[in-house]
Amino acid sequence: MNRSAVERSLRDVHARLVKARQELAVVEEQLMHVADAAEDARIRALVSETPGTAHESSDAQRHAEAFARARTALVDLIADLERRQDELLAQLVVD
Repeated sequence: MNRSAVERSLRDVHARLVKARQELAVVEEQLMHVADAAEDARIRALVSETPGTAHESSDAQRHAEAFARARTALVDLIADLERRQDELLAQLVVD
């Protein structure tokens, strides 16, 4: 790959990395709130022992798990992009 193509790829990877890190910050903040809400719903379900609160608790837990999966996917994406960025930087040094 020629130098200009490597630089173009590096800019693209960097932009994607910045966006993924921003998304991760948002997801982590949302996860914190959703996990707190799920814990509150779980406690309410334990105290009230009604089917409605049990349903709310399981819904809240599913939402928290979905955010946790989204966070994991973003962490994995960031690691892949950082790896790709390192590879491209190494190509610049070699060229």
